[in-house]
Amino acid sequence: MGPIHYDINIEQAKDHIIEVTASLLKPKGQQTVRLPSWIPGSYLIREFSKDIIKISAKQNGRSKKIKQLTKNTWSIDCHEDHELKISYLIFARDASVRTAWLDLDRCFFNGSSVFLSADGFESEKHTVAIKKPSFNTKWKLATSLVSSKVDLKGFGIFEAESYQELIDCPVEMGDFWTGQFIACGVKHRIVVTGAPITFDGTRLLDDVKKICEYQIHFWHGKKKPVIENYLFILWAVSDGYGGLEHKNSTALIANRSDLPRLNQGKPTDGYIQLLGLFSHEYFHTWNIKRLRPVEFNSLDLTQENYTELLWFFEGFTSYFDDLILVRCGLIEISDYLKILSKTINQVLQTPGRNIHSAAQASFEAWTKYYRPQPNTANITVSYYTKGALIALCLDLTLRQITVAKDHSYEKIKSFFTLDDVMRKLWVDCEDGLMSEMNLLKAIKDLTQVNLNQKINDWVHSTRELPTLELLSNFGVEAKFEPSQWAQKLGLRIAESNGPNLIVKQVLDGGIAQKAGLCEGDEWLAIEVISRKKGGQSQSWRINKLDDIQLYAGEHRFINALISRDKKMTQIKIDLKDMYNNKTLRLIQSDSSKVSKWLTQLT
Repeated sequence: MGPIHYDINIEQAKDHIIEVTASLLKPKGQQTVRLPSWIPGSYLIREFSKDIIKISAKQNGRSKKIKQLTKNTWSIDCHEDHELKISYLIFARDASVRTAWLDLDRCFFNGSSVFLSADGFESEKHTVAIKKPSFNTKWKLATSLVSSKVDLKGFGIFEAESYQELIDCPVEMGDFWTGQFIACGVKHRIVVTGAPITFDGTRLLDDVKKICEYQIHFWHGKKKPVIENYLFILWAVSDGYGGLEHKNSTALIANRSDLPRLNQGKPTDGYIQLLGLFSHEYFHTWNIKRLRPVEFNSLDLTQENYTELLWFFEGFTSYFDDLILVRCGLIEISDYLKILSKTINQVLQTPGRNIHSAAQASFEAWTKYYRPQPNTANITVSYYTKGALIALCLDLTLRQITVAKDHSYEKIKSFFTLDDVMRKLWVDCEDGLMSEMNLLKAIKDLTQVNLNQKINDWVHSTRELPTLELLSNFGVEAKFEPSQWAQKLGLRIAESNGPNLIVKQVLDGGIAQKAGLCEGDEWLAIEVISRKKGGQSQSWRINKLDDIQLYAGEHRFINALISRDKKMTQIKIDLKDMYNNKTLRLIQSDSSKVSKWLTQLT
């Protein structure tokens, strides 16, 4: 065992309790232990310590007094040079990729929500013993932790060179599906929990292999990859989506219906989205887990760590994730333009883009993006989507620059791409730490052109991006069409198959805001007001916004019957301006120009 060792017991699965015992061989006289408050990659103080049910300590078989110092910190008065054992219970019932989950079907956890760190031991070797559960002999274990001594099912002893390495390797247990492939000499494994019998694992392996091979080549060319093995953990559920990156693995959650199915032809929109998720989190292996903001040099997991660069690390990753699917031949150009149309519409339909720059949105992710409330769309913009469009604009701008490369007439490059910039940053930032100045310098060094003002306008101001203008230079035009009813009205709504139609958000400047609709309103019915003098009005029950078109037709005014705090309220809505609201759809106007951009191989 290492200087600090953990024993994990999951026998209390039906109660969702993970039992943990942390053992320190030679503790300090006054030993302090703590649990992180957030997990890298998800910028919100999540207070993992709230799930600790009870904690106790023993030394030489005798109980030791343990004092809680803060919400996530404890101190034990110890005898030095005698082993200290700290026992505690974790309630594991968070159905996400960020924390911990345990029931009789599955166990998953990130170390940041399970393993107490011991002050003074963070850089020491850590070992973990995970006991095989007795309630199900079919269970297996998968993790990117280095195994020291494990059985055929994967249970046993694991080790990490530091606490940071320990908590960067999520653990999956259960009767999961598993498959492997080799990409550029690197062993990759995919485990899937919750898959139906129609799941086509072979197709998923083949498609993800193409993504991994492309990305390894993107970053390293023919050089040795920075990773030696990689693990994808996917939980397939009835309704869910997301991912969290780690250095040598990722945890994903997606709709079960989005998995590839046996004898399925063209990929569904859901499967394309799933492949994009695989591509996104894998790209983070380089872009955030190794190349990272200079402010993340030494992460403090007890409090917020601020950076203005999430538009780069998340946004640029969001640009490349789907672009790589096209380059790998996994989706058609039309599929990609459909995805890009959605991204552009999402940004244009967010009033907060006029309030918050991409840099501000990055800095305030802790309080705005990860803590959404009814007014979020009006006060900020997603650094994922806005950042992706900044990457697009930069890529298309670079492709229009033609200069001699390396100041040598023997080496003429007809154009530059964002690929070149990313690889140069990878080389230039040897320690992995990157600032915005590194990006600006990389662009200038490559092209001999100063794009500082453009980057400043795109990143630090709220000016509109030249997205459509640049796309038109590459054979892509925007066709404007009538919006969906939610966008026509300026609403974000929670629709269901039942009778409830709940207003989630009211967007600034929209018809709904002018009429006086509010977040939380339950929209029950409409009254269509006749335009003819003496004409009769009609009232209709609705459970989706499209019903308005059916019942109101070309009428300008309707009354909305609203339940607000159980009180019935009638609100008059003027539909006059709704037809001015358009959504865009990207189409190819010059296929040769589009192909040159989208199918270019690295």
